[in-house]
Amino acid sequence: MKANIYLDDVRTPVEDAWTIVRTYEEFVEAVQKLGLENIDNISLDHDLGESAMSEYHTNVSPNYKLDYANIKEKTGYDCAKWLVDFYYSKQDNRDRATKKNEGIDFPQVYTHSANPIGSANIMGYINNFLMNEGQPQLCVRVKIDHTVNH
Repeated sequence: MKANIYLDDVRTPVEDAWTIVRTYEEFVEAVQKLGLENIDNISLDHDLGESAMSEYHTNVSPNYKLDYANIKEKTGYDCAKWLVDFYYSKQDNRDRATKKNEGIDFPQVYTHSANPIGSANIMGYINNFLMNEGQPQLCVRVKIDHTVNH
C-alpha cells in the first residue's frame, strides 16, 4: 500500500491514512525516504509558520496580496517546487509521447490551504509541471477533515 503525505504545521487530518509532516524539511525527508513511486497522494498547506500566517492575516485576507519577502519559513509552495525538482533529478529521459502514454511516477498533489493565493500558486506550479509532462492537470484545492493543534 502506498503512502499519503499531509503537510501542515497546525492541522491534523481526522483520517489516519496520512503521514503527517509539519515543515518543509520534514516533507523533503519523508519524500526522499519513501520515494515518489511509493506515494499515492500529497496534500499541501501553504502557510507553515508564524511569518506566513502573519502575511496571510496582514495582506492576503484584507488586500488579496501575497508578498513572499515577508515570509521567513519555507511554504507549501516551496515544497511543490522541490517536489518537481526532485522528479527531474531522477533523470526520466523517456520522450514526451512515451510519458504521455505510459504516465509518470508522480503522486497526486492537492492543496488544502486556506490561503487562496498560496493555493493558486501551488496548483498553478504543479499543473504546469503536469502539462509539461503530457499529464492531466489534476492538482486542485480540497477540504480534508481535520483537527487543529494549538
